[in-house]
Amino acid sequence: MATSPQGRRSVPPVVQARWALWAFVLVNLGIVEVLFFTSGTGKNSILTVAKFVGLHAALLMMFQLLLVARLPWLDRRIGMDRLTVWHRWTGFTLLWTVLTHATLIVLGYATLDNASMARTFLALAGVPASLLGMIAAATIITIAVTSLRYFRRRLQYETWHALHLLVYLAIAVAFVHQLLETTTFKSSTFAVVYWWTLWIVAVGSLLFGRIAVPLWRNAYHQFRVQAVVPESDNTVSVYVTGRHLDRLPAKAGQFFIWRFPGHNHWWLANPFSLSAAPDGRFLRLTAKAVGSGSAGLRHVPVGTRVFMEGPYGAFTSLQRTRPGTLLIAGGVGITPIRALLEERSTEDVVVLYRVRDERDAVLLHEVRQLIQGGRLHLLTGRTKDGARPFEPDNLRSLVPDLTERDIYVCGPLAMTSSVLDSLRAIGVPNTQVHAEKFSMA
Repeated sequence: MATSPQGRRSVPPVVQARWALWAFVLVNLGIVEVLFFTSGTGKNSILTVAKFVGLHAALLMMFQLLLVARLPWLDRRIGMDRLTVWHRWTGFTLLWTVLTHATLIVLGYATLDNASMARTFLALAGVPASLLGMIAAATIITIAVTSLRYFRRRLQYETWHALHLLVYLAIAVAFVHQLLETTTFKSSTFAVVYWWTLWIVAVGSLLFGRIAVPLWRNAYHQFRVQAVVPESDNTVSVYVTGRHLDRLPAKAGQFFIWRFPGHNHWWLANPFSLSAAPDGRFLRLTAKAVGSGSAGLRHVPVGTRVFMEGPYGAFTSLQRTRPGTLLIAGGVGITPIRALLEERSTEDVVVLYRVRDERDAVLLHEVRQLIQGGRLHLLTGRTKDGARPFEPDNLRSLVPDLTERDIYVCGPLAMTSSVLDSLRAIGVPNTQVHAEKFSMA
């Protein structure tokens, strides 16, 4: 793989990015605490606590936007999958924060007016600022409920995604709610400058990463299908060309979110890894037919316009910390592994390729050509029949020095989890293990 770990800074890129995020969170938490303690108290102790919780809810909303802004610097170091997981847990934290804030507001005013909570709730609904807060809270609750596993598994992805987009409506309404609450947004000149700056940075990052960059890159590169090549009965490779591809900042191991608007509906998008290292001439994806989107790729006409978002992902040589490399692939997860093989700068590479049968080994002939002086282990058989190559002892037997290598893992979720569990049991440092789950949700 092309990037050598020699001479690289001692702090891994993923650690640098995590420190940057923690620094952002801690600095802004400190500022929010100062604003809270210097802007006066509420009308009673309950409303004072409600104000404290509300300020932190606003901060959580902006952090949510940053986590899904797909900023290249963060994405290449942490990866979209981890950022999405953090976004999910931050979302549930936001839910409980908003519920706590809303409950305390109603309770605080009910205590102040010596009225029931139901009557106070209806009275607050007649106040514009409070009504907007209620709308934002109700929207966030709806999004959180539909994101629970029970409901998520029963909704089509498109339905869930459309509902999830309501989060932007909730944040917009919450912003106006905060703007109308002069005690939190306009308590001082510094407070006004701070909150406006933070909102502009958060929303600006989202617009830049999710809208401006994809639109500009697609207009500049003019992606089109160059060729469609069947690799097997259920697997196909699509070659995409365009203008100035040598200027596209893509690396082996990364993925794009692909749309073929002239062939499919515009909202149908799939994340596919590059199955060949970018060479400035074409980009290649290789997909197995597991759904209508991937199955239909075999019939995409040559010349079809392609709309691509990316490149995304931290599954690259940027993460390397050791001279030796172990690449572990399962099924069609071989695609980014095959691309990484093109970038290696050392022969000290081992590939473990797990399939049920050799006939299922997509791109095997290419992997064999690229491995050269390295070692390839084709691991066949069914787990239920006793084939368990990723048990700790079996892994040690296949690669005795695996604790001294960087390890890249890509495959089905069950296989990836099994490998990661074994690597932890063996004692491989986390900074040497690189795995990415390519999922839209």
